[in-house]
Amino acid sequence: MRTQIFRNWLNKISELTPSQRQQTTERLHCVFGAESIASITEGIVPICPHCHNTPCGRWGNAHGLPRYRCKNCGKTFNALTKTPLAHLRHREVWQECADAMIAGDSVRKTAVRCKVDKNTIFRWRHRFLKMLALDKPSCLHGIVEADETYFLESFKGSRHLPRSPRKRGGKATKRGLSAEQIPVLIARDRAQTTTDAVLCRASTQALYTVLEPILDRDVVICSDSSPIYAALAKKLHIAHKPVNINAGIRVTNHAYHIQNVNAYGSRLKAWMVHFHGVATKYLPNYLGWRCCLERFSTQLTSSRFLIQAIGQVVNT
Repeated sequence: MRTQIFRNWLNKISELTPSQRQQTTERLHCVFGAESIASITEGIVPICPHCHNTPCGRWGNAHGLPRYRCKNCGKTFNALTKTPLAHLRHREVWQECADAMIAGDSVRKTAVRCKVDKNTIFRWRHRFLKMLALDKPSCLHGIVEADETYFLESFKGSRHLPRSPRKRGGKATKRGLSAEQIPVLIARDRAQTTTDAVLCRASTQALYTVLEPILDRDVVICSDSSPIYAALAKKLHIAHKPVNINAGIRVTNHAYHIQNVNAYGSRLKAWMVHFHGVATKYLPNYLGWRCCLERFSTQLTSSRFLIQAIGQVVNT
């Protein structure tokens, strides 16, 4: 648009009716929102989602996003192809939705904020969290603290329950630990690298399956006095430093404790409270969500959150 035409258009804004102003605002929001997503995806390293090879060259634009063509298989794609965000509509409000998720807003509050149906926001939430739930560290080093925390099993949202329903989540029918409690393993080294996993049951074999691929051979694992960790350390041939919490012992040898992992677990449980119960089938998604918030802390922006949701590498 030429400068003079643009100035004339600006001068006539005051003459717009309320309905026309609303339409103009929505149109500008749509355009700039789509452009912001395009600018985010510009920084993604183009790896072919079809054959997983490089190099890939630019191949114009399609649907408001940069398009690439694989020089190996010849197929075209964009940064969202074969990702959880592929084929989602209303890209102009994705960043608004990401901001709401960073703030921990409820589905209904986010729907009002984004002016999108609450069912759409619910589906978006779990699309955004799919890759976050899979984003686990490849290795834990040095002193590794490990502990389990427990969440009451929930069939929230299910139409068919294997038991009688509890009013508003309710409480477990049995005191203490039972089959109604779902164990979640949390392991964290002193560099604050954290991994977590939902376990079928707290056993040595379940811990071995999760931790064996990511523990260095020279790590020292710190835990409570539960025998499953002693058995795990023996099976992995690594050093084990138990802390007898029940006896009031918090630290041994001025270095070995599980305070970091317990503090993380406390923050996780406190953060979960405002969701008023999380369905067990979605629990891994919420664990990934919390891990992302902890990992980036105050540096987490909507753009970075969406990049994590796409699950691809960004040029730096």
